[in-house]
Amino acid sequence: MEPVDCLVIYAPTAAAHAVRKAIGDAEAGRLGNYSHCSFSTEGTGRFTPLEGANPTVGSVSSPAEVPETRIEAIYPRSRREAVVGAALSVHPYETPAFMTFPVGGSMPDATGPL
Repeated sequence: MEPVDCLVIYAPTAAAHAVRKAIGDAEAGRLGNYSHCSFSTEGTGRFTPLEGANPTVGSVSSPAEVPETRIEAIYPRSRREAVVGAALSVHPYETPAFMTFPVGGSMPDATGPL
């Protein structure tokens, strides 16, 4: 069984569907005979673009608040580059906030028990 990692990424709510689809297409969220499994929560993202930034939302030196969705999905560790790359390729922000970390356990075989 392969080790598992988790991706947590914050996206503007309007872009959340595209991010979930992209990471699912890259094989995040495969659990047994299911694909595109993830968990999402709504919240408010806060940031201040600094000099040199090209913000999608807001303006340089002004604090901004944006409705965002936190998306979480597990994936086989060997797919990390593909999953993160897929998320970043559709994310509208110049510098998306995300993290990856190992999860205790491993991916079950698609045909085996959980």
